[in-house]
Amino acid sequence: MYLPPELVSKLYTHLQNTRHPLSPPVLILVALEPDALCACRILTRLLKHDYIPHKIHPVAGYGDLERAGQELVSPMMETRGGSGGVVICLGVGGMVDMGTILGLEVEGEESSFGGVEVWVIDSHRPWNLANVFGGYPLEPNPDPTASYQTRAPDGVRAGRVGPSYKPGKGGIVVFDDGDIQEGLSAERDAYLALVDMPEVEDDGDVYGESGSESEEEEEVQEEKPRPGQKRKSWSDRDEEISDEEDDRPRQRRRSNSSSSIPDSPPRPARRGLVCLQDLDPIRSDDIENPPSAAQPPKAPSARALRRRLVRMRNENEGVLRKYYRMGTAYSEPITARMYALASELGREDNDLLWLTIVGVTSMELYGRSSAGLAVPVRGSDMKPTNGWMGVRGARIRQLLRDEVRRLNPPDIGSRDSRATAAENAGIIPTTARSPEDTSIRLSPEPKFLLIRHWSLYDSMLHSPYLFSRLRIWSDSGLKRLHKLLAKMGVSLVQCKQSYTHMDMMVKKELRTKLLKYASLYNLDDMVPGTETDGRDRAGAKDGWGFVRSWGWRATLSAQDVGVVIGAILEVGKNNAITDDDGRARASQIQDPEDDGGAAEAQEWVSRFWEAYDALENIDALKAGLPTAQYLHRAIFRTGTSLIGKRQIKHLHAFRMCVIKDGPDVSLFTHPAALTKLALWIGEALVEQEKDSTGKLAHGGRGTPLVVASLNEKRGVYIVVGTGGGGGPDLAFLDREAAKEKQAAKEAKAKERELKRKNKEKIKEEKRAAKAAAGDDDDQDEDEETESEASDASDSDSDSEDEFEERKQRGYGLNKFGSAFQDVVNETNARVRIDSFEHCVVEVRKEDLGGFLESLSMKAVVG
Repeated sequence: MYLPPELVSKLYTHLQNTRHPLSPPVLILVALEPDALCACRILTRLLKHDYIPHKIHPVAGYGDLERAGQELVSPMMETRGGSGGVVICLGVGGMVDMGTILGLEVEGEESSFGGVEVWVIDSHRPWNLANVFGGYPLEPNPDPTASYQTRAPDGVRAGRVGPSYKPGKGGIVVFDDGDIQEGLSAERDAYLALVDMPEVEDDGDVYGESGSESEEEEEVQEEKPRPGQKRKSWSDRDEEISDEEDDRPRQRRRSNSSSSIPDSPPRPARRGLVCLQDLDPIRSDDIENPPSAAQPPKAPSARALRRRLVRMRNENEGVLRKYYRMGTAYSEPITARMYALASELGREDNDLLWLTIVGVTSMELYGRSSAGLAVPVRGSDMKPTNGWMGVRGARIRQLLRDEVRRLNPPDIGSRDSRATAAENAGIIPTTARSPEDTSIRLSPEPKFLLIRHWSLYDSMLHSPYLFSRLRIWSDSGLKRLHKLLAKMGVSLVQCKQSYTHMDMMVKKELRTKLLKYASLYNLDDMVPGTETDGRDRAGAKDGWGFVRSWGWRATLSAQDVGVVIGAILEVGKNNAITDDDGRARASQIQDPEDDGGAAEAQEWVSRFWEAYDALENIDALKAGLPTAQYLHRAIFRTGTSLIGKRQIKHLHAFRMCVIKDGPDVSLFTHPAALTKLALWIGEALVEQEKDSTGKLAHGGRGTPLVVASLNEKRGVYIVVGTGGGGGPDLAFLDREAAKEKQAAKEAKAKERELKRKNKEKIKEEKRAAKAAAGDDDDQDEDEETESEASDASDSDSDSEDEFEERKQRGYGLNKFGSAFQDVVNETNARVRIDSFEHCVVEVRKEDLGGFLESLSMKAVVG
């Protein structure tokens, strides 16, 4: 089932009204990522306010999720001695069948879910359609032919939760951000058609091949399902057919007990039978020449009905297959959904707003856009984009800026107003306005890294934006950076001081000098616009960042917090120590044996609690700054080495590099840290391509990149695949743009209809005049035929536009997830797919070569 945006508070209000301090706790399953972490903080604040007991359980991957289902969720079921309850999944499970992986739907059991209701709030796409349009307990019905849809709970229609729905019976509820309701109509129709479609054997005569007379008289063989029996998905049937036709051994998708990632088309369980005679369409000759009562029309043969049913099934399964293989992407951050819930409840405040801003900012830091995991292509000469997540991202940031202004109004005539005037002029705030200042402010943040907590030189050196634009991986790039600083009048000695201790005049003039010389070095987007330089769109402050103070103790930007929280999750605050020379290094985590990464996952879970505490403890957050600096130094060293030594190979479908040794190799055994490195390198490669060819490869999207890092202790490579980018607006048409296009199409149809009526009126007048004069109507009929042909041409044009829009729907998306699974199915490579990011896998050390060779022949970007 899916919950439309306008009903976002419905389930929470019911939970609030039915829970008390002695009720069983709400179980919260949280992914190990900053966006989910911040969303968890928002949710727990709401639950504490309403005295609702809850329990947080971090989840590292699908293996952890399956174990949580067995140990925590299944015992909650009423059929197993539990009392039911609510499970809330944050950043978890949107792409897999949650009823199956959590053990809530058991084959052979008519009553599923056992009173356990699962809320799925996830930004990963594509959705698992079994969760979206199914996933509800069936109402009892004595009629064995009752369809699956007719047995849906009251208030649920075609999977959509309505205002009359009464929670509490259990099921899977997906929180929709608008994409399901407005973008999955074809997939909904296909899924619902398959749910109630009877099983029928495909005998190879689908398209009307000739058969014997006896075959024409066969009865349709329908496999009647047992109560609770699951219908096999298309992927299961394809695998069975492949197993029968191919004697080649096929490798499982996992090398241990971790849960694999299903292709997960529909999960229709209990369904009625469709009357096959109802499938016979009315023929045009029957309308013109109705049969007499003595000669009734000949009924179609069972063979013809079977062919028609198989064709319908294949068409619907093709729609779902196309959706699942379209590529992975990201939608609205889950922190934004949680803040929308708080807003509907009237609970919004600065603390919740700040958590939302940090979560949204972290999505951009990790390259998660509506084009999937991809490099942001800035200032390309393609279709103009609005940066992260395109138009949708720009709209979310504008809403957050409006909320900051609403909850943090300046005091006119006070010191606050003077500070605001300085910030509007482009000066970066580095201190609070008063000892009690905990406000959130808008700040013209340049594209530097941790500038308040580093020197200006280090902040510029470790910025991915400057790294790619100035080509800092080479000696000439470093000289270019030094030359830029010299032109700005900042000496190397001064810019290597802590930024907060730099000369005040230098900091005040920094923005002006950056703007003066930015165009000489292709750095036009380095600093956002302000009202004073006319680049701010009448005070909208596009591109401005967010800053919060904790009195005199600290002032951090949202990007600073996102970087620190991510570093704690990926490295661990306690795993960063300091060498004698003052530089940070990481301690090694020894894995005694390859246990499928269980010990490693346990270590990651312990870091989750460090990051969870740091979100609301400014001292713990400041203590994580050295870890963040160390991680980005390692990314800079490794990226510089790989590019400078030309260790990046260009294969057929993507570029590829392998990290086998070096002082920092142990850091990149964490998928998120490796992803940051891949995005860092990918952005540099985009600039290289533009230098060498003058344009981006792959139709303007840049070359996809695969980065593999060796985990020597476990004998596996962590492999991540990033898309080439090219702008998220090319991946999904924004809903507002789609609405505008639909409105234009409707206006065109109305205009065509009006034109047709005017022509009809003119024709009638001509016919009347000719009839009075006794002329022939042949010419008029010719004109009428020509007019109808013109109208048909316009209609065909609209159909072609719709087809092109549909064809381009998955354009630019990251397809590494599908490509990885195809390679596993076709080769004997030992691969473990356990990450919620489907473009991340583990490959045994010995199998990496064959895996990459087979992968190079796949389509990895839409």
